[in-house]
Amino acid sequence: MSDSWDNVTVIRKRPETTKAAKTSSAINSALRTGGTVSSEKKSAINQNHVGIDAGKAFKIDQETEVEKPGILGRLIPSISDFTVERVSLGLAQTISKARQAKGLTQKDLATKINEKPQVIAEYESSRAANPNQQLLAKMERVLGVKLRGKDIGQPLAGRGGDKK
Repeated sequence: MSDSWDNVTVIRKRPETTKAAKTSSAINSALRTGGTVSSEKKSAINQNHVGIDAGKAFKIDQETEVEKPGILGRLIPSISDFTVERVSLGLAQTISKARQAKGLTQKDLATKINEKPQVIAEYESSRAANPNQQLLAKMERVLGVKLRGKDIGQPLAGRGGDKK
């Protein structure tokens, strides 16, 4: 060990980090100082996006459309028989009218049932796929109108078991 306080020992020095030069003056200054300059071309704006080959999509579509004999010689229905249930136009109009009668906006109704306003907009425009029965029940309670089963649009009956 040395007795001198003047000696300095450098244990580790961090390497220089490369910086992306975006202007031509920054590139020129790097070239003048002797720095290395490399350029890379981006191949696509969104590299995660994968295009669909139309030929492959057509082939897959044709394969799923064909009904093939299954076990015991029965025909298996094609995937094209699958349908998505949507909110009926009558239900959508009932929700909208009941909401307006209560003086609520879509945002107010959404807040009261703990949903996003976009969900209410989808239900009122008949765009909601596979209507959620629990969500309809919440809307029924807030709006005071039946939205499920028979008699859609009728006032919601009070509880029969309430005692005074």
